[in-house]
Amino acid sequence: MIFQAVQALRPNASFEVRNNILVWKESPEEKPNEEEIQAKIAELQAQYDANEYQRQRAVAYPSWQDQLDKIYHDGVMAWQQEIKAIKDKYPKS
Repeated sequence: MIFQAVQALRPNASFEVRNNILVWKESPEEKPNEEEIQAKIAELQAQYDANEYQRQRAVAYPSWQDQLDKIYHDGVMAWQQEIKAIKDKYPKS
């Protein structure tokens, strides 16, 4: 996550991450210090963790074609119940 953290902190910087070591290239932006990087990693991890329900729902939802088929054959109420069951199984944090 070092790469994502530095990219978020210094979006216009030129750098690489090799073996979890930040390699700073010539850049008009100042290299972030370790505290900044670790704080950003913690922030990004918290965001990722908070959105776990979205990833679970995305896998559980039927394809949009199947959802439209459900609506066509069984009606909107049946479709809503199916989607609600998934939302209830994977609630927002």
